[in-house]
Amino acid sequence: MALMDRRRLMLAAGAAGCLPAFDALAQAMTITPMRPDGTAIRDPREMALARATMLVGAPPATAAALVSRDGLQWSGVRGVRRSGQDGWATLDDRWHLGSNTKAMTAVVWARLVEQGRARWGMPLSEAFPDTTLHEAYAALTVEDLMRHKAGLSDRTDFPVPVVARADTRPTGEQRAALVRALTLPPSGAVGTFAYGNVNYVLVGSVIERITGRPWEDVIAAEVFTPLAITSAGFGAPLTNAVGGPNAWGHRVQGQTSTPVDPAEPFADNPPMLGPAGTVHMTIADYARFIQAMLGGGTAGWLSADSLWRLATPLSGERYALGWITGPDGSVGHEGSNTLWHAITLMQPDAGMASIVLSNGGLDGRRTAAPLAQKLLQEFGSGDAAAATR
Repeated sequence: MALMDRRRLMLAAGAAGCLPAFDALAQAMTITPMRPDGTAIRDPREMALARATMLVGAPPATAAALVSRDGLQWSGVRGVRRSGQDGWATLDDRWHLGSNTKAMTAVVWARLVEQGRARWGMPLSEAFPDTTLHEAYAALTVEDLMRHKAGLSDRTDFPVPVVARADTRPTGEQRAALVRALTLPPSGAVGTFAYGNVNYVLVGSVIERITGRPWEDVIAAEVFTPLAITSAGFGAPLTNAVGGPNAWGHRVQGQTSTPVDPAEPFADNPPMLGPAGTVHMTIADYARFIQAMLGGGTAGWLSADSLWRLATPLSGERYALGWITGPDGSVGHEGSNTLWHAITLMQPDAGMASIVLSNGGLDGRRTAAPLAQKLLQEFGSGDAAAATR
């Protein structure tokens, strides 16, 4: 499997251009979607999800949700766990979040800052005290890594997946070894945005050095446990949240979607890439994280200042710390390990967000992006009762 896609990021408002065509095509359908049990769909949010999954090229299964500062407002799921089979996906299924993991790694850093174990503006020389960095990195900080402005590239500074999988060292040692890239002349333009997973893997390594624990343990302690997220894990999900069958990711070639056994080595990117994109969980648990990012949920988990820093880019830029901002004030991100797709869009001022998760690879974005935009625009008032009238 190829390294997770980094060429096309959802710039939050980008889905808006797809929305008219999406709506026109969905409304032109002559078949009215029904639930798997044959009952009629009356909730317009569920209808929007159902119509999206009927479009040509839609993933085998899609889950969607609306979230407010008060928590999960609505969620639904439609489709099958594996293409060509009858097992229906449910809300107990876990979904691979891909690069939407990056926002969680940035949150871990913010938590360490608030605990006095790290600090905003920490120079890379302080983050990696045992390494003599190339002079080009002298003025850079950990936030520059999270903003993808360190001049690093996955093509030149990151091991190809087959090599990483063959590496028998503990994942922490593999992540720490990537610091060698900072001892060499930059492969890209320092200070210029260039999206790369290597940046967040290095942030994960800094987190491991500061805490003395694996990134996987730290994110569990700082994010999953305080937010009551119980279904989270890493890599391709093997079972659903109650121990039953789970949706599988799919390799899509043309019009053919082939389910990939999560037990296969190539069902996800190598574990060492974790801080950049290997988390999975149910949509309800992901909604708990998004609720917290909107300023709701567990009291005292993150300060308002930290939440602002995480979602606010530098002047004239679009990428913050694990989040991309749109000209309309929206904040979002999408992720894919090429077998799954995840997208979330937030309107922080309104305190609302939409989530769309699917198991049809990168092609999932063709229906997911406009569906996420539609849910947020049309039903994102937080008035769940009005949506069902």
